Amino acid sequence: MASIAVCPGSFDPVTYGHLDIIKRGARVFDQVYVAVLNNSAKKPLFTVEERIELLRAVTQSLPNVHVESFHGLLIDYARSKKANAILRGLRAVSDFEYEMQITSMNRVLDENIETFFMMTNSQYAFLSSSIVKEVAKYNGDISELVPPVVEQALKKKFASLAADGP
Repeated sequence: MASIAVCPGSFDPVTYGHLDIIKRGARVFDQVYVAVLNNSAKKPLFTVEERIELLRAVTQSLPNVHVESFHGLLIDYARSKKANAILRGLRAVSDFEYEMQITSMNRVLDENIETFFMMTNSQYAFLSSSIVKEVAKYNGDISELVPPVVEQALKKKFASLAADGP
């Protein structure tokens, strides 16, 4: 039986921390579905389509990684992909408490899908999409935080927002 994992997130935008987890997951699992959450409660900087495009660009060298979007329950999406695992990255102990709640609920919904936590590389332990967006917004150097294609997309997005005015 193939090992299939779903790696969910908002990826707004994808960072080197996300990419670290995806690449390492691709070495462990036969197939990895990077599932971009379409969460109507959040106000993302990038559209779902833009996030998918960026993720596909930075994972194109990984033939067993597939990028899609989903809405609704993660466990339903995982079932639709015949996944037997959910892959989640952890940066710090604070992440664990939140992730434990979600994992416990997912086990109630489907005890056959296991959640695997992968610690991020220590050089990315501080990194979040929110921090990247904040630094990029004020033209700070994010070249060591995101792949070049993402850096360019952020610069373009913030230039466009500035041109549109308040």
